[in-house]
Amino acid sequence: MDFVLLGGIEARVDGVPVDLGHVRRRSVLAGLLVDANAPVPTARLVDRVWGDRPPQRAHATLYSYVSRLRGALAAATQDVRITRRTGAYVLTVDPSAVDVHRFRDLVARARTAGDDRAATLFAQALALWRGDAFGDLDVPWFNALRASWHRERHAAELDLTDVRLRLGRHAELLAELPARTERHPLDERLAGQLMLALYRGGRRADALAHYQHLQRRLSAELGAEPGPELRRLHQRILTTDPALTLRPAPAPSAHRSAHPVPRQLPSPPGPFVGRTREIAELDRTLHAGDAPGATVVISTIGGIGGIGKTWLALHWAHHNAAAFPDGQLYADLRGFSPAGDPASASEVLQNFLHALGLASTEIPADLPGRAAVYRSLVADRRMLIVLDDARDAEQVLPLLPGSPSCTVLITSRRRLAGLVTAYGARPLALDVVSETEARDMLVRRLGAERVAREPQAVAALLGSCAGLPLAISVVAARASTHPGFPLAALAEELRDRSARLDALGTDDPVADLRAVLSSSYDALDTAPRGCSD
Repeated sequence: MDFVLLGGIEARVDGVPVDLGHVRRRSVLAGLLVDANAPVPTARLVDRVWGDRPPQRAHATLYSYVSRLRGALAAATQDVRITRRTGAYVLTVDPSAVDVHRFRDLVARARTAGDDRAATLFAQALALWRGDAFGDLDVPWFNALRASWHRERHAAELDLTDVRLRLGRHAELLAELPARTERHPLDERLAGQLMLALYRGGRRADALAHYQHLQRRLSAELGAEPGPELRRLHQRILTTDPALTLRPAPAPSAHRSAHPVPRQLPSPPGPFVGRTREIAELDRTLHAGDAPGATVVISTIGGIGGIGKTWLALHWAHHNAAAFPDGQLYADLRGFSPAGDPASASEVLQNFLHALGLASTEIPADLPGRAAVYRSLVADRRMLIVLDDARDAEQVLPLLPGSPSCTVLITSRRRLAGLVTAYGARPLALDVVSETEARDMLVRRLGAERVAREPQAVAALLGSCAGLPLAISVVAARASTHPGFPLAALAEELRDRSARLDALGTDDPVADLRAVLSSSYDALDTAPRGCSD
């Protein structure tokens, strides 16, 4: 179970929200989660939930709320308990299950790590924020705590910005720092970071102008001048102090060459809908590699052709790209592709080694040699390796890194049980999408107005697609290509089961439902085929 306080008050099991009841009951849970595993006196909890306006029977009402929370949590998991002690309540939970405690742990670790690792940890911590802490809950104690936590978030953002400046990422910072300075116009540390990024980006005049703007605002609003540190930075920019220029990284030694950072992820296939539980499960893999004695983290996404495995993998990979600052490698293994033979591990490794900076003359000719060089290059680097459409475990094994700093995401129409047994891979099986998610997919592609205009036709279309994302995508593509074409006509075309696969065909064999299903069937052993007759 995971608890959300940094953007509402929620409890989730495998990404699915638990019904916690009304806002007061949620605030009781939040009041206990803030001090997880520690006793919270009943009087203090009443003050947290109601402030200076408690109900007449506040303690009895509180007892009722706690009792209902116990029931909701017990129905969802056995790992969380609310117990009563003399004059107090204790919520027992793994602190890492509560986003604010996980945020603080990641920030603390980032502040003692080297810059590369710190950038990753800070990014993971800040990604936990989904909005204002506690949502729109308006109670004095929560309001004060919200303001305090937001200051912690701002401090972490400032620390991350310093790290990124030291790493030479001033160009990407220039896309976000101006908006942040507007939200915190009198923050001198933030102003100095923007000035330094502008200066290193070749915009010295803009850096000096920003100082003057801040100086005028401080004088007008506070009757004060910028502090000594910001004044020194201003003077150094005026005199073009050479020390402000980012020093190049030391030349690589004979034993370690400088590596490029590959960004090989292809674009996601289209608008993404649903899969909340599956995304939550994949999110947990981000932290699995940080455990003591951890090995490389492997997740396998399985399911029939057209179920949306690649769609989910690429959506998650793009959403979490910042957690892998050393790059992302991607390979289409063509395990079940109707467009060609499966890719060999040797071929994939050659492409990976090129992406990691090796010239053709430096790449070994044999598969074991390529695999050894590949594992050496990615060792201790925070990287994501996406292996799409794997035929079997044998095809994948040479492509697995040996470093726990890496995360591997594999999609396949087979279970790849050997990877689960021998390498601790985490299997994630995809099923068809729900009726609500299927409808949302159509709405994203066709617009709510067109979908609402023909409810019976939409219901028939979705019934014909049977929750298969590829089929829904093909239907949506055909309908969007002909915006004036009635959906009822398309539904009628799909009503004939014997011709349905023809109606769901495309010119692209990878997106053609008949080709996708046929390639899965061709890959079956003779015995399973016979059983299906």
